[in-house]
Amino acid sequence: MSELKKRILLAVFAAPLFIYLTWLGGWFFIGLMGLVALIIQWEMACMFELGGSRPNRVLMHLIGLWVLLMPYVPRPELIGLGLFLILVLTEIVRGADRSYNSLVNTIFCGLYAPIGILTLIILREKMPIDDAGAFVLTLALLFMVWGNDVFAFIFGKNFGKNLLAPKISPKKTWEGFLGGAFGTVVGFYIIYYIVPGFPFEVLIFAPAFLLVAVFGPIGDLAASKLKRMYGTKDSSQILPGHGGFFDRFDALLLAAPAVFLYLQVAMAFGFIY
Repeated sequence: MSELKKRILLAVFAAPLFIYLTWLGGWFFIGLMGLVALIIQWEMACMFELGGSRPNRVLMHLIGLWVLLMPYVPRPELIGLGLFLILVLTEIVRGADRSYNSLVNTIFCGLYAPIGILTLIILREKMPIDDAGAFVLTLALLFMVWGNDVFAFIFGKNFGKNLLAPKISPKKTWEGFLGGAFGTVVGFYIIYYIVPGFPFEVLIFAPAFLLVAVFGPIGDLAASKLKRMYGTKDSSQILPGHGGFFDRFDALLLAAPAVFLYLQVAMAFGFIY
């Protein structure tokens, strides 16, 4: 079976389940996204180990869980302080077998995916809007990222001539980037017209189109750079035809925080009520 057929077959089964759990919300969605974050952490740690730098997997996952559960546990800053002291004790004071690269990678693996996933969880669960509106908002963001990815691939493959970042990803082009920006808008309007109840005026939300169009590809390039540094094509082989979870969610890990930050600023200045 070709890689394309594998990708389509997996999407046919996985996408409806993902959307259904997003609709259910609550701990169903939190558990799903938490699992995604922890798997991405594991994939990143495996890549770093290829370069001889071994993150502390236990602390890495503890940091990730702390980030993901920050809105749900009392005094999360105290838990964070405790994790910091444990990190110092185990990674710096203990022996000379771990380099500072391993220390930095433990922190990076601990924070990168969980922070991105946390912002998506907050958009679904903690925004000051009703549950239906939060679902549509989250679904719209997901389709914006997916639309960006699909259209960037189509435009890049058929029209791509000018390389976007040849030293990082030799196949990405400016034509693909512009096609991805168009796909971001298409993805949004698919949800906007099919699923009623989008919680904001489109004109107010429109800057999010640009943020996804920019930070989605940057997230993709960041993942590509890591994989190129450690000489691997995919982060893992968990998803047939897709590679790993990091390969599938790399764009979302930066696009979600960018949109979340914009909405928080817009609310703070009274543009969104």
